[in-house]
Amino acid sequence: MENKMFCFQCQETAGCKGCTQVGVCGKKPEVAGLQDLLIYVTKGLSSVSTALREAGKPVAVSIDDRVTLNLFITITNANFDEEAIAAAIEETLRMKAQLLQELDDRANLPAAALWHGARSEFQAKAASADVGVLATENEDVRSLRELATYGLKGMAAYNHHANVLDYRDEAVDAFMQKALAQLLDDSLSGDDLTALVLETGKYGVAVMALLDKANTETYGHPEITKVALGVRRNPGILISGHDLKDLKALLDQTEGTGVDVYTHGEMLPAHYYPAFKKYAHFAGNYGNAWWQQKEEFEAFNGPILMTTNCIVPPKASYQDRIFTTAAVGFPGCPHIEEKDGRKDFSAVIELAKKCEPPKELEQGEIVGGFAHEQVFALADKVVDAVKSGAIKKFIVMGGCDGRHKTRSYYREFAEALPKDTVILTAGCAKYKYIKLDLGDIGGIPRVLDAGQCNDSYSLALIALKLKEVFGLADVNELPIVYNIAWYEQKAVIVLLALLHLGVKNIHLGPTLPAFLSPNVANVLVETFGIGGITDVESDIKSMIG
Repeated sequence: MENKMFCFQCQETAGCKGCTQVGVCGKKPEVAGLQDLLIYVTKGLSSVSTALREAGKPVAVSIDDRVTLNLFITITNANFDEEAIAAAIEETLRMKAQLLQELDDRANLPAAALWHGARSEFQAKAASADVGVLATENEDVRSLRELATYGLKGMAAYNHHANVLDYRDEAVDAFMQKALAQLLDDSLSGDDLTALVLETGKYGVAVMALLDKANTETYGHPEITKVALGVRRNPGILISGHDLKDLKALLDQTEGTGVDVYTHGEMLPAHYYPAFKKYAHFAGNYGNAWWQQKEEFEAFNGPILMTTNCIVPPKASYQDRIFTTAAVGFPGCPHIEEKDGRKDFSAVIELAKKCEPPKELEQGEIVGGFAHEQVFALADKVVDAVKSGAIKKFIVMGGCDGRHKTRSYYREFAEALPKDTVILTAGCAKYKYIKLDLGDIGGIPRVLDAGQCNDSYSLALIALKLKEVFGLADVNELPIVYNIAWYEQKAVIVLLALLHLGVKNIHLGPTLPAFLSPNVANVLVETFGIGGITDVESDIKSMIG
């Protein structure tokens, strides 16, 4: 059967090899091809912007934003809208043409900067087989290129969230564009590409630090918080994704309207920030991780605002209640653009007023808010518990949740852990175990939720702080093990960031990435001790002892 597409960027890719007819995520071949083209022309734009920087010329913020948004659009479950992706391709080509016209001396530019992504080339390479993953024939080169590309996509997501709060790091933008340009260079060796992958991890740390600063300086440091899981009697709006600025705007615009706002999925940690606690109509969290949204969105009754990736192709029964913004898009769903620095959510609010209140799915509460500053405040208590033997080991179980039945492993693993262990988590993987009653150790909950997937940075800071407190030379000497679930490309940049920080012996599951060739996987195993998972009993014995 002839391949209609090829994509293997997520954990659930078909057969752990690659989606060739339609994406497991629901992505059609036409969308996959357009996304391949968008990445290709973004590399072309980046080759020019990189040459400009190297020539000492300024690069406009609009170029940086375009590159960041283009990468974000192609993350798994972000954008399924062919027209929106085609528009991004056209805008990217226009920007590149404008940059070329503005150059004083084109002779100073590398040849690749002049032709990659130009319209004639774009038209000649209209088939995704020519510009997509399989355009690189050598399996190991392809693997390293895609590993770097997916790291850059994750980096772009975090960069976008920082940028919308007016926090920027030009070094991050410059690196992203330089790396994209290098991915066009067929002369780079395997060693060169390996170095590029590791450098991507370095800037992954930088971009997560940038976003942490943006969020905490804007909304305050997360605090230990109890989040309600039930519903109220007012109509509601459900906000999903990751973008805190969109949430703030929605809360401001719904205040006094009689409409409540609930979080879903990765928006849960918004409740931990002090700035959002003042809103009486900020009701609580509704539902679970992204993959359960078809049932949960239908039950919610009111409109849903998707602020970032994690949208699942909606059922007809509620598609007219979904609104998208920023990098997200789905055909037939209204898209809310920013105009003059503001997003107008009035259409979402008016629809909510006409809807029934949410159907209650559960009752109770979740406790979270254990980001780095909150844990630092508990440092003495934590250290005493470790020294006394009350806490024998910390298990980092951050990352992504997913729909495949094999992911029940993470719930079973959490339940089977010895009672003298503490789970450190961030990301939507926590939905497998955060609602379990796992108890506490001397008042310290056995599940410490730092927040969203980008808050894995908090987990790294906590590890580094413990290393300092215990006077250790190496972070790997700490009583910490890593059993991380992954699904999409933001997990890739988190992994590369941890490797840059020197963390070794990370277990990654439910499967190792399909985009790792055997040789590249062996390098990661031999250099960093990356491993997979087996069964709960065996893994607890090997990780915990």
